[in-house]
Amino acid sequence: MVELIGLEQVGERAVEQLLDRTFGADRHGRTAYRLRDGVPALVGPSLGAVEDGALLGTIQLWPVLFSGDDGRQVPLVLVGPVAVGPERQRDGIGRHLVEGALARVPGAPLMLIGDPEYYGRFFGFTAARTGAWRLPGPFEQRRLLARGDGVPAGAGEIGPNTALAR
Repeated sequence: MVELIGLEQVGERAVEQLLDRTFGADRHGRTAYRLRDGVPALVGPSLGAVEDGALLGTIQLWPVLFSGDDGRQVPLVLVGPVAVGPERQRDGIGRHLVEGALARVPGAPLMLIGDPEYYGRFFGFTAARTGAWRLPGPFEQRRLLARGDGVPAGAGEIGPNTALAR
């Protein structure tokens, strides 16, 4: 039976090995990594999926900040990466991880870079307010998604939120 536990209960090395197997060792160059540079993942909503002591998947959430061109500063939570070992993909573990993590940040304005068909259908993420956002690296605009009443619209830049890092 798959159980969700706080990611802080999982060894960092095991998490990194799973991320390498899932996304490749070159994953650190991606734009999403620049968004979380210098801040730790949030303790509480960041989770591991384990079964019989084996780590099957992880989800991490990070504090980021929207700095609007109009001077607004809006804290957001970056969802991801969601990683499930290749041998257990399509078993519903990723969906279980996302559901578990989102339940731990009720009402928070959320963002992610991901598949709009999946994250829109199952979790209500859209690109409706993200069209004028800038990120510190390349990304596909249609994959920049957000959800929540506090998600800002308009032009601005997303970056690490070092003030809210816990």
